Amino acid sequence: MSRSFKQYRLTSLLLIHHVRDNSAHPAIEAAEGLRTRQFSARELVQAFLDRIANVDGTLKTYQTVLSESALNRADAVDQARSRGDEVPPFSGVPIAIKDNMCMRGAPTTCSSKFLENFIPPYDATVVEKLLEAGLIPIGKTNMDEFAMGSSTENSAFVTSANPWNVEMIPGGSSGGSAAAVSARLAPWALGSDTGGSIRQPAALCSVLGMKPTYGRVSRYGLVAFASSLDQIGPMTRTAKDAAALLGIISGLDLRDSTSIDAPVPDYLSELDQGVKGLVLGLPKEYLPEGLDPNMRAMVDDAIKALEPLGVTVREISLPHTPYAIATYYLICTAEASSNLARYDGVVYGHRHNDADSLIEMYMKTRSEGFGQEVKRRIMLGTYVLSAGYYDAYYRRAQRVRNLLKRDFETAFQDVDAVICPATPTPAFKRGEKADDPLQMYLSDVFTAPLNLAGLPGISIPGGFSGDGLPLGLQFIAPALSESLLLRLAHAFQSVTDHHLQAPPC
Repeated sequence: MSRSFKQYRLTSLLLIHHVRDNSAHPAIEAAEGLRTRQFSARELVQAFLDRIANVDGTLKTYQTVLSESALNRADAVDQARSRGDEVPPFSGVPIAIKDNMCMRGAPTTCSSKFLENFIPPYDATVVEKLLEAGLIPIGKTNMDEFAMGSSTENSAFVTSANPWNVEMIPGGSSGGSAAAVSARLAPWALGSDTGGSIRQPAALCSVLGMKPTYGRVSRYGLVAFASSLDQIGPMTRTAKDAAALLGIISGLDLRDSTSIDAPVPDYLSELDQGVKGLVLGLPKEYLPEGLDPNMRAMVDDAIKALEPLGVTVREISLPHTPYAIATYYLICTAEASSNLARYDGVVYGHRHNDADSLIEMYMKTRSEGFGQEVKRRIMLGTYVLSAGYYDAYYRRAQRVRNLLKRDFETAFQDVDAVICPATPTPAFKRGEKADDPLQMYLSDVFTAPLNLAGLPGISIPGGFSGDGLPLGLQFIAPALSESLLLRLAHAFQSVTDHHLQAPPC
């Protein structure tokens, strides 16, 4: 096979705009091409690097592109295959990693000036698992600083753009990962989800984003925002790719005290079990008066697409949903205040060196190192935890959290899963809500309840608005029901083509 033909084959793989073949799964297809020697790992990695060079100047999805190490790893995979060594199925397939997951020898900035020059001496567990599976980290993606935001406008370095309309935000805080997968700058990526930071940008960029059950994926090496809420998950274009990636990163990790000791299913093999007989609950609280008509129409269309597959839908109530956002922003800010106390300029990270006292050094270091949104959340969380206010705010929020969890437990006695929008609106313009944090926080109104309850959720491409902007459909299921969510996503994608559409970039 000539090099020119190989390059054409790779270009076709990366730039699928109007494919209608449901077998077109980018990561799985790339792995098959590598296994059958249609192209080498170096050629595959180089093709993505070339596309990043051509497109990412506008989108700004990557914080760091790991060109040299990615090509070196690709060469090692090619050499192993040439020797006839047995390699894992996805060896040589590139992946993007959100820049709050530690990777030995690579910058991990959390998109913050505080960690601008931080290079971890160890790998996060998920990174270890990716490397063991032969995947090739191609870059660290842009994000809201310390994962605090819903638009990726809070990055200290660059503002990412939505590939479907560069004037719009890509969502957050995993906006770089979502935009990179959407724009074909990576076949798949990892994000983290504290209150919707995987599912919300996935919805706004027309990719699949999954928040696993709390504890299903190790948090060791994930820079902490809110420890009882954070969870790492896959961001892909299809349910098949998500099933494969989730299988790679899941499992017990003794270095994470919250890691769940439960068998990891073969998610890929369970995809084709179908959805006939499943009962989905449609919570009335997720379709309130005044909801963007695009979102309501998307849910109606999704139900019409699923019913012929044997799915039935009934209305349910999750009565404490109206209190979820307030509860979330009390708990997450309190935990952020505690977690970010370690950034004092003493051991690592940014330090102000022109101070007359230790206290002055602390104050100037943190004032310079943290952005506006991070400061806002630290101050709110410190207030919530302060003497005289702890019971009134934090303890009461934990009680409401239990009520939200019970709402879902009650609902799942009658339904197998929940169907609802992932976001209240399509993507909005950059800068539109930058000065209105309350409106920005409401972007997570349909995603944060899952984090409070520790449940798995998935956002999948559900269609497009009248303006051509992506809409995200969300499924929610009981704890450790990731297989069920992936089956629902796969079934929906088998009868729709939203996930096959590509942005104009």
